[in-house]
Amino acid sequence: MDQLEGRLDSLAQAFTTRVREIPEYGESQVTVLEIQETARETFRRLIQGLRNGTANSSDGLLDFASDLGSKRARAGIPPESLTSAVRLDFSILWAELLEIAHTEDAALLATRVDQVWSVVDEFATRTHTSYLTERVRMAQEESSIQREFIARLFNQSSPSLETSAQVASALGINPEARFALVAASGEPGARLRAATSQVGSGQHTRQRLFLHESGGNTYVFWALPAVRTRAAENRGAEARGDSHGPEGDNQQLPPGVANVPCGYVPEVLGLRALPTAARTAESLAALLRPRDAGPLSADSAWARLAQQNLQDAGLDLAAELEEALAECRGGERERLLETVRHYLGTGNVTVTSEQLFCHRNTILNRLNRFQELTGIDLAVPAKTARLVVAWA
Repeated sequence: MDQLEGRLDSLAQAFTTRVREIPEYGESQVTVLEIQETARETFRRLIQGLRNGTANSSDGLLDFASDLGSKRARAGIPPESLTSAVRLDFSILWAELLEIAHTEDAALLATRVDQVWSVVDEFATRTHTSYLTERVRMAQEESSIQREFIARLFNQSSPSLETSAQVASALGINPEARFALVAASGEPGARLRAATSQVGSGQHTRQRLFLHESGGNTYVFWALPAVRTRAAENRGAEARGDSHGPEGDNQQLPPGVANVPCGYVPEVLGLRALPTAARTAESLAALLRPRDAGPLSADSAWARLAQQNLQDAGLDLAAELEEALAECRGGERERLLETVRHYLGTGNVTVTSEQLFCHRNTILNRLNRFQELTGIDLAVPAKTARLVVAWA
């Protein structure tokens, strides 16, 4: 041990040379001088631990390990690289011991190899534990800072360019990127909160989700992949066989969000537009019904939204239709409604007749009768839209 301690400079140099071969150390902010000084102090304390037989009774070895783990976490060294570096301690110590020892020392070294390994392993374990603890603390600090910046963004109805730039810098994203946003409250809101930590597990590619909570609502947004133009995106979707409209939009949803009933804005142009999108998503979430099993976008819920706005204004289109059809007798009302609903879904008399197993003239007669009763000509889109809204 005395001879080993006399070789501290040699040990530190050997460690520095080998650890710099680990790419993350060679490219990190940790300087060569700091690595050398840390290695020298590490080996000095490890040798003291070998003298005492345990790391716990050495000269502050475990405290030193804790401090080292925290420093390397702050320096951004990946955990795998830190593990590789710490493992070098044993091999370098053992190689130096073999060089010092004589042939007659073989039995002594063989009986003490466990002691050498135990001391180095205790040091490595404490370093790794401290590293992970510091990483958790850093993540919590970063998350807290991000939440503050996100709240600043959402609390402004029209965020300034300066605010947008500050938030983008804090989140590490492009302020002019395209985003998607969802909103929910209650149990669906809790599921959205859970999704922010679950996305990226398993076989899914990690996708950063950003969370904001306000007024009992939970909002989650994320950046969308960059595309050259909307037309290019549509061509790419066609090539993949993707659908457009609500279903096509939902294909961009992260796995943890796809099955949560919530209001959904599939495309938001830039960070500054997120507060407005949040209000839209909140309005869409208010239109959710028990049968809705996933996000609801304006493309799929525009009629519901229009119906709600008309009802808020005191206009009930459905009630007007019911009154117009009140003179129907027998099963006429049901037949007319069935025919009109099928026709609205296709816009084609022939297809409607095939679906209902009726003659084409029968369908035409029913449509004419419906127009006679309600005054709604199904050949006029502006009038047909009233039915779509009424039956949303």
